[in-house]
Amino acid sequence: MKVYSATGRRKTSVAQVRLVSGTGKVLINKRTIDDYFPVEVWRIHALSPLQVTDNLGKFDVFVNVRGGGLTGQSGAIRLGIARALVEYDEQLRGKLREYELLTRDPRMVERKKYGQKKARKRFQFSKR
Repeated sequence: MKVYSATGRRKTSVAQVRLVSGTGKVLINKRTIDDYFPVEVWRIHALSPLQVTDNLGKFDVFVNVRGGGLTGQSGAIRLGIARALVEYDEQLRGKLREYELLTRDPRMVERKKYGQKKARKRFQFSKR
């Protein structure tokens, strides 16, 4: 039984994904995907690489994810699954590239600057 593993990142989330041939069971931090992601959009987003490559019921997916919020975590899981699928079969790279599932989203939160309310928002200007 071969295990395919990969790491995915998005915003401040890091997901370590392991794919094992199986029946399609998905566990995220030892919880089911329905339990972990209450909103269906996050579930669809996270499992899109399996959907695109027609591997939805062929693998059991085990994920350890930490950091960030649920949107970032689903994006990190998505990238991790895509990378693990490429490790499983190099022929899938083209299909995953076509749907931009192997691209690491580089956008991060901009840091807050001193003398300002947030990263770009200023304190209210008063002329007098």
